[in-house]
Amino acid sequence: MENRNTKGLVLEGGALRGLFTAGILDVLMENNVLFDKAAGVSAGAAFGCNYKSHQPGRVLRYNLEYGSDWRYKSFRSLLFTGDLYGASFCYHKLPEELDVFDAVAFASDPMEFYAVATDVLTGRPIYHKLTDGGNEDMEWIRASASMPLASRVVTINGQKLLDGGISDSIPLEFLEKQGCTRNLVILTQPSDYTKRQYRYRGAIRAALHKYPALSAALFERHVMYNAQTAYVKVREDEGSAFVLRPPESLNIGPLEKDPREIRRVYDTGRDLASKKLQQILDFLS
Repeated sequence: MENRNTKGLVLEGGALRGLFTAGILDVLMENNVLFDKAAGVSAGAAFGCNYKSHQPGRVLRYNLEYGSDWRYKSFRSLLFTGDLYGASFCYHKLPEELDVFDAVAFASDPMEFYAVATDVLTGRPIYHKLTDGGNEDMEWIRASASMPLASRVVTINGQKLLDGGISDSIPLEFLEKQGCTRNLVILTQPSDYTKRQYRYRGAIRAALHKYPALSAALFERHVMYNAQTAYVKVREDEGSAFVLRPPESLNIGPLEKDPREIRRVYDTGRDLASKKLQQILDFLS
């Protein structure tokens, strides 16, 4: 018999806008709010995985501690490594040594966690269930968060992958197909946000000439994204989704280093989750 109260958690990406999501998730973790399944895209995967490993505060902590380290995020990293967010530092040095990711807790927690990536050869999304928080899981998270033109293509088991937000920015429909009937959706753009089509299409097409399907997906991303936000609103109005959005644009760039700005965006999420906590609990009950 289908479970009519399977709880899902949908995590949009957005680079450092994901600090807003991290603030929300920390409040939920501190109040032992549980989900059956989660799907994270880009920063939603990179920051959201700490929900399954039960590590509140970790995202804020390492962003404050290493936010100015060029190995974490910088044009210097892009020049020397090919990744705006340094792959070796972000997915090995940081979680293995500097601020250890609890892979044992991640593997032990029963919540299913999916990272969404885009197959660069087809332009289609791939939903990969993370299992043990080990090296391959970290590679899937890296793939999910690897922005086109600012990251190298990530190859895992022969699949060539980049940012999941290219093909499925808000994987609510995916979790519904997995049987989730009550979904908490965390967006990182305000309700009046509309995505516009990419400019410089010729330059993008030239830079990605090896991957024409990826270029096509990028050029249609605004259509996909705006349709998804409309779908989220429908589900919200019907009562099957509870949506948390920033009240206004978060205005934080992907290379922000100022600790005050990092904390501001994180605290915006914390404040909203604290105010909405009882409503969230009622929705999920």
